[in-house]
Amino acid sequence: MEPLERKIAAQLESLPVPVALVLPGGKRLGPSQACVTLAASDWSGVAVLAAGQIGKLAEDIVEGRVEVQGRMRDLMAAAAHLLPGSPVGSDTGWWTQVVRHAKSLAAHSSPQKDAEKIQFHYDVSDDFYALWLDPRRVYSCAYYREAGMSLAQAQESKIDHICRKLMLRPGERLLDIGAGWGGLLLWAAEHYGVDATGITLSKNQHAHVNRLIEEKGLRGRVRMELRDYRELDESQGYDKIASVGMFEHVGSANMPVYFGKVLRLLRPGGLVMNHGITAGGVATSQLGAGMGDFIEKYIFPGGELLHVSHVLRELSLAGLEMVDTENLRPHYARTLWAWSDALEDRLDEARRVLESTGSERNAAKVLRAYRLYLAGCAMSFEQGWISLHQVLAARPDGKAETGSLRGAQSAYPFNRAYIYTS
Repeated sequence: MEPLERKIAAQLESLPVPVALVLPGGKRLGPSQACVTLAASDWSGVAVLAAGQIGKLAEDIVEGRVEVQGRMRDLMAAAAHLLPGSPVGSDTGWWTQVVRHAKSLAAHSSPQKDAEKIQFHYDVSDDFYALWLDPRRVYSCAYYREAGMSLAQAQESKIDHICRKLMLRPGERLLDIGAGWGGLLLWAAEHYGVDATGITLSKNQHAHVNRLIEEKGLRGRVRMELRDYRELDESQGYDKIASVGMFEHVGSANMPVYFGKVLRLLRPGGLVMNHGITAGGVATSQLGAGMGDFIEKYIFPGGELLHVSHVLRELSLAGLEMVDTENLRPHYARTLWAWSDALEDRLDEARRVLESTGSERNAAKVLRAYRLYLAGCAMSFEQGWISLHQVLAARPDGKAETGSLRGAQSAYPFNRAYIYTS
């Protein structure tokens, strides 16, 4: 047996689930009865497997150079043990910081570039997303307030959790930055009586939400605009602002622009909820072992992650005051596994839907990429390599007498009881 084969055979024996590898010449390594079987068509796939370069292995799978048989849950259980070390590294060197900043500026230099990136992901196919999302198509971390909740219940729980945190009241002006398929926007209008405006860069989402607005008779009270956040009118201001699963697309170099714009859009004393994925490492903008590169290439081009400590620094520099921060990391792991399992249960339908919007070859690549992306992210949240934070912030109005507690200077009561009281 060659040295590379011996190394891989030893790796396979150490895995928590039985995994087999079929080499380019047809030779099989690993158990005869395996939960997961990988078949490599060339030796490059074997080499990246031996090196623990999980992101490159995922790319080989998407491109068809490595075939996979088995459940995504079993594949990810194996992948976590194949890594040579933690994918949450440290890149604090000054040159690394300079290069990262320059790359971020270039990637997010204009609203048009950001729109192209958003449409790359979200405009794949509405019908495709409908196969594995909940009925409201909420494409962000759910909130499993009770252990036995279904995905749909947990997404409604998350939406309402945000509405409660924002203390929404009838007649208030609410802005939803990156409103997706309208779950929060419509819930806030129907259950809290707000005047709601949502924005998106996805043409599909824009059309879908406007149809729902008409169907629900909410015209005049709810509106969905195809607009970049930088283009929003600041003259009137909003009482409350929500940003859910959006600021990951802003880019680290644009954080001052983003939070500065939020501050100017928010009326003095108002509240903003920033809900988004954060980095697991303080000095890490993406996962190592090639996983971040895989997501950048196939799923979220231009996506960047900040550690929550950096997020808090940026919003504070903009003039906002953090009043409450909540970590929902394991909730997102469970959410992603629910999405992954739902997609795995409907692979044939998903393939047909994707083929109806593109070539058979491209549809197969997109499906393989999403299978790996959903399951891989679920594993990453479970491991603590990435996280999810809800950060509630206020724009202080500078008046000590404002609020239910002297010195509050905002609508926030500085008491969490209101969030959980019916």
